[in-house]
Amino acid sequence: MSLLLSGLRKLVRRQATWLTFGLLAGLLALIVIAVGATSDRPNASPAERAAALSLVTFPAAYDQILRFILGLGGLFAVIFGAAIAGSEWTWGTLKNAVARGQSRSYYSLVTFASIAFLIAIGLLLTFAVGVIAAVAGANLAGISTAGLSDADTLARLPGQFARGGLAIVMEGAIGFAIATLARSQLAGIGAGIGFYFASTFAVVFIPDVVKFLPFSVATASVATGSTSTPGFGGGAGQVPALGANVALLFVVLWLVGALAVAAVFTERAEISG
Repeated sequence: MSLLLSGLRKLVRRQATWLTFGLLAGLLALIVIAVGATSDRPNASPAERAAALSLVTFPAAYDQILRFILGLGGLFAVIFGAAIAGSEWTWGTLKNAVARGQSRSYYSLVTFASIAFLIAIGLLLTFAVGVIAAVAGANLAGISTAGLSDADTLARLPGQFARGGLAIVMEGAIGFAIATLARSQLAGIGAGIGFYFASTFAVVFIPDVVKFLPFSVATASVATGSTSTPGFGGGAGQVPALGANVALLFVVLWLVGALAVAAVFTERAEISG
């Protein structure tokens, strides 16, 4: 527990933590408020206007905000996980912990537990920022916020958020594992971003494989039917999706697999410098 608390204190002071979640929340708020402020543009068709206003119309706005967080938040989670894992090697933090007699694999897993906890807190705060921005956007657009207290939506929201949070933590674990294997912060971030966008475009060539990749199962775990490929706001193409519960199982498998790879590699790797 002391190691976990120490890791949390360390990460809270890190610029990467504030920058990652600040950018995500800032982008979400900017987009949502901009939608409300420009809702009356004359060149928009009724269908385009209705689609845009779903971001500021409750209770649909809850789902739209969660979808945005799941789509773009996955990329930010990959970067955050890779940045923290890579810094353990490049800054010599892991070496110092091992020198103090700390178990390598245990230290690696507790470090990720700190990352996962902050991801969960960051997502909750980002969602709250998004809801506040949606209320502001609805007022700018002259739309009623009566659906803000819709009982059915609020009842299912915690379950959806828990699924989405687990999916984004898994995506953070992917970045964490990649940076651990690379033993480099920059290489880990670059490879993690590359893997993210490669998964997006791979649907053109291997659609039946893409649906099992981390970023696709993350999206499918909070949806039903077909889902978009991963990417900004959900992706560029349609993939025959796994069922939500099956996708959630794959989320757990990817999470456990990524952490196992990171722990085993850390346990056996040569630490020099």
